Amino acid sequence: MTKFKTPFMAAAVLGAAVSAPLAAAPLCEDLGFAGLLASCNRGDDIALTLAAGVPLGEDVTLESGAYYTLVITADGSAELAVTGAEFFRSIWMNEIVIDDIEIRPMAIDSIEFDEAGTAELSFVAIKPGTHSLRIPGSTGETQQMKITIK
Repeated sequence: MTKFKTPFMAAAVLGAAVSAPLAAAPLCEDLGFAGLLASCNRGDDIALTLAAGVPLGEDVTLESGAYYTLVITADGSAELAVTGAEFFRSIWMNEIVIDDIEIRPMAIDSIEFDEAGTAELSFVAIKPGTHSLRIPGSTGETQQMKITIK
């Protein structure tokens, strides 16, 4: 029986397209007790900025089965939100951390910042596809961020 380095490497071996660059998720020999949340299964942090007239962030490609942290930083220049229900339904949310308060949600649709601050959303990417995070009501290309899960 073939042993895969991560639980979701089977897709690559079975012929599913895996393109670079993926947000780096180190390969694990054994995920151990922590399972998918093991430190060896973590990808690079994803940065998203909420500020008036500033692009949200760079488009990213994630690996299904890897653990990531989305760091949303608002500068307080405007009352802004980020929404992306399709993306949020394609991941398993571990927690949202705001001012050292940990929230373990079942699901979210959007996050709104009335003032400057930072929220960290940690999650496991699950469902392949291309999804958008955007500022609600905006139409500009820089006011959205595409996240592709492979």
